Amino acid sequence: MLRLIKFLLYLIGLGFIALVAYAYIGPFFGADFSPPSEEIRQEIILESS
Repeated sequence: MLRLIKFLLYLIGLGFIALVAYAYIGPFFGADFSPPSEEIRQEIILESS
């Protein structure tokens, strides 16, 4: 049981390291993490009481 927990902790650690590496190295390989930017305008009508 202890070997399984140890294996899962190693797997989680490697996954975290891989995710951080992808976040830093990904843009060099064409991954674009920026959100799409476009202006959105919406008319708001306030009712006066």
